[in-house]
Amino acid sequence: MTTQSHPRPASVPLPGARPGRDPDRAIKRGPRRVSAEAVAATQRDRLFDGLVHEVATKGYDNARVSDICHAAGVTRPAFYALFTGKEDAFLAAYRHGIAVVSQLMDSAYHEAGPAWPDAARGALRTLLEVLASVPAFARMALVEVDAAGPDARRERDALLGSFRRFFADAGPGPAVSGVDRDALVSTVVGGVYATIRSRVAQGRANELPQLLPVLTYASIAPFLGTEGAARATRPIRPDDGPSTAAPCVPTLQP
Repeated sequence: MTTQSHPRPASVPLPGARPGRDPDRAIKRGPRRVSAEAVAATQRDRLFDGLVHEVATKGYDNARVSDICHAAGVTRPAFYALFTGKEDAFLAAYRHGIAVVSQLMDSAYHEAGPAWPDAARGALRTLLEVLASVPAFARMALVEVDAAGPDARRERDALLGSFRRFFADAGPGPAVSGVDRDALVSTVVGGVYATIRSRVAQGRANELPQLLPVLTYASIAPFLGTEGAARATRPIRPDDGPSTAAPCVPTLQP
């Protein structure tokens, strides 16, 4: 029986990785004045965290601006100085979090080695570990995004389309002749997303890393056949559990 370690959050925190009322981000009074830009950036980050926790706990429809402000320790006037409303704040938090996840996946893809199966597995592994490390963000971004309005759903669809980049090196075409490559990639991406979303919707985001073998196999078999997928699915190390080191990513600008 193997022991799996718990995934750690990304070095650039996802929205929802910290409580909104994080004491370390309190704006302290004193003789040294904090710039308006620094205050706004801190309030924005705290509101992101507050929004993610409120939406993940209550659902998008039931999370009120007043609840988000209370969870973040930020006043309503400060909220409306940064966002036009709840939907605008949701979109901003979603975009920021997805940018963090995407950079982590890109780094893992390029660092895993020149072979496409290893690169694809590395990107998948990172996606699963990062989402598992912040279940509130996973629920907000994968489940509640459906309730957040047409703009949020368009963002979600654009994200799925962007995942096609991880299949650019998947060989000349499908493992079976006569299958349209573009349609196949869309089907694989949609299936992976649906599987992850289902686990998150069940409140089991912490189990996402356990999906790595099946999602790796499902992603690679259509392009390299069952033997190639089986080779890519073999454990890289004996336990093949989530890594214990937090991934390193470049600092994102607000």
